[in-house]
Amino acid sequence: MSDLSTSELRRLDLTLLLVFLGLLRHRKALDVAADLGLTQSAISQSLKRLRDIFGDELFLRRPHGMDPTATALALEAPVAAAVDALRGALGAARAFDPGTATGLVRIAALDAEQAVLIPPLAARLRARAPGLTLTVLPLGRTAAMEALAEGRADLALGYVWETPETICRERLYDEGFLVAARPEVLPDAPALDLDTYCAADHVLISPGGDLRGVVDDQLAVLGRARRVVLGLPAFLPALAAVAASRALVTLPARVAQAFAPGFGLVTATPPLEVRRFPVSAFWHRRNDADPQTIWMRQQLLCL
Repeated sequence: MSDLSTSELRRLDLTLLLVFLGLLRHRKALDVAADLGLTQSAISQSLKRLRDIFGDELFLRRPHGMDPTATALALEAPVAAAVDALRGALGAARAFDPGTATGLVRIAALDAEQAVLIPPLAARLRARAPGLTLTVLPLGRTAAMEALAEGRADLALGYVWETPETICRERLYDEGFLVAARPEVLPDAPALDLDTYCAADHVLISPGGDLRGVVDDQLAVLGRARRVVLGLPAFLPALAAVAASRALVTLPARVAQAFAPGFGLVTATPPLEVRRFPVSAFWHRRNDADPQTIWMRQQLLCL
């Protein structure tokens, strides 16, 4: 038998190969049908297709069952190897062993999530998946969603109110806000009244360079305003700036609780309602069933 052409290979499918191996094993169509959950008619049709593709009878009917031809016997080992290789490949794709896994995990996140989530996640990876390397892409909401869609990121962390249909999400936690400043600026912390808040200078965290945020929108609803004296693109530089001045900074609660004390700052509850927001993990739908992606999401939920 000559090598099969591409057009002939296209006519093969996994069911045909399983029927072929089943006939070699059982030598009876009825037993193969029961083993594969198919009808006898389906087995007969599969055998007809196999004979046509390979140009050989493959199995000869005898009173005791079906005897394989020389061609069928010659095909047994390579077909069995091909099916076993496919079974192993599919099994490997469904399995993920963090202890032996290697490769690069790319996460898109801005500085709040970088500061709060990435250090403990990196520690978990070192302990549970030492062969994985973690790298962080400093991307905003739109850019992070594009990176997921283009395959440049495996996961994204943060909050995005509206996502494309191809992007999946899993909520990690809900986040609120705290105000941080030097102790002499907030002597009554954690209490803080609205007049004191509005009279103070403020540092604003704005990756895009805007000098207006959600706090300013809420103050406007109350007929009040604040004076922003400095805009910075990241939270830790903002805390450093506040530690060197008498200004206030309003920032996500987890960032404030984790890092404000290290700058010698105290925290207070904002004297106005500031909208809470969900911090989530995002991934592309193509990776919805990917074992490594599922495992990474589980690690994030444990933080």
